[in-house]
Amino acid sequence: MTVVPVTHKAGIPSVCGRLVVCVFIYFNTFLLSLQTAWRRVGKVSCLPRVQQRDVNTAIMELLVMAYALKTNCAKNIIGVIPYFPYSKQCKMRKRGSIVCKLLASMLAKAGLTHIITMDLHQKEIQGFFSFPVDNLRASPFLLQYIQEEIPDYRNAIIVAKSPSAAKRAQSYAERLRLGLAVMHGEAQCSESDMADGRHSPPPLSSGRTTSGHPGLELPLMMAKEKPPITVVGDVGGRIAIIVDDIIDDVEDFVAAAEILKERGAYKIYIMATHGLLSAEAPRLIEESAIDEVVVTNTVPHEVQKLQCPKIKTVDVSMILAEAIRRIHNGESMAYLFRNITVDD
Repeated sequence: MTVVPVTHKAGIPSVCGRLVVCVFIYFNTFLLSLQTAWRRVGKVSCLPRVQQRDVNTAIMELLVMAYALKTNCAKNIIGVIPYFPYSKQCKMRKRGSIVCKLLASMLAKAGLTHIITMDLHQKEIQGFFSFPVDNLRASPFLLQYIQEEIPDYRNAIIVAKSPSAAKRAQSYAERLRLGLAVMHGEAQCSESDMADGRHSPPPLSSGRTTSGHPGLELPLMMAKEKPPITVVGDVGGRIAIIVDDIIDDVEDFVAAAEILKERGAYKIYIMATHGLLSAEAPRLIEESAIDEVVVTNTVPHEVQKLQCPKIKTVDVSMILAEAIRRIHNGESMAYLFRNITVDD
């Protein structure tokens, strides 16, 4: 997604006396940004953020720009971040860290006062922030695509790739008046148990016990055994539409498509908000049983589309532009969330 359509649709060039748009994509020095921010005293500054391939560089640029506006007395600093990075790392896994919470704290410390984003991986991420977060939804655009671009969509069935995606899939199925199927089994291995040192320290040859205290015996944790992939629901002779929020590594989607083909689905679509499509994703999609992958333009993926014609894009710049316009004019944001459920 480019910033230009969003700013033009929001009418920003005509109101730049109050709302300042700072575009800072792929610059090598912060000198221009600092000079641009110098005259922002008492103004409202809006920072549209187009995610580039190096996510850490993009985060650092955003922090530096926000801090420059803060130190030059900007009244409000609004970050427009269509895809919020590190959103999958929003919970404690094993002995890891909650990186999403760290990023939220860094943005607040840098001076941001408001964020506009889209389809956070978990809705609870909004609680990490100490300032307002508008979590817009892409579901209306994806639902419109299904109704207008998929022939005979009435013969389709909405599929959840894993039980954790069942609520989102149920919301789509209810809006389209379609059936629902849920897949579960070893395909949902994105959060699989890895060697995390739970059996450390290793046994010692000196005869010492590893329990720490002689009389302490902790109960052993049973290892998880994932059953074979199972599809709950009849997909035979139907169009299978798999819905999710992020498509990054596509191995799970490819495996799910193969199972659905074996169960009788004659067409398979994947609908997702954020198309990261990293590594060998375009090649795997092209060689798989997937007929079409539909994602929004919250993340640039023009190179991936050249590598795989199965990838289609839905433009969501309209809702981002409307959100910017409403915040600038002090209007209510409730209109953008009409008929939106918690599970969307």
